[in-house]
Amino acid sequence: MQKDKINMLTLLLLYLNSWEEKGYFEPVRRAWKGHDFDTLNKLEEEGLITQSKTAKSLFLTEKGIEVAKGLESLLNNLKVE
Repeated sequence: MQKDKINMLTLLLLYLNSWEEKGYFEPVRRAWKGHDFDTLNKLEEEGLITQSKTAKSLFLTEKGIEVAKGLESLLNNLKVE
């Protein structure tokens, strides 16, 4: 359960720190890999990101972007006092 929270928070951080680049056919979202590799590997297994073993950045998939946007919306709706 704790690992799931870490995975989702990492995905959100990747999304919030990502940038858009021109891809071959359509724009892509990239982010730096500066997170726990086990967490990144789990996100890749779930189809939320794609990564190369040699690159220092990764790509967020369409599914990953949608999940991250949902997490961002939940975060925006939290009331912190």
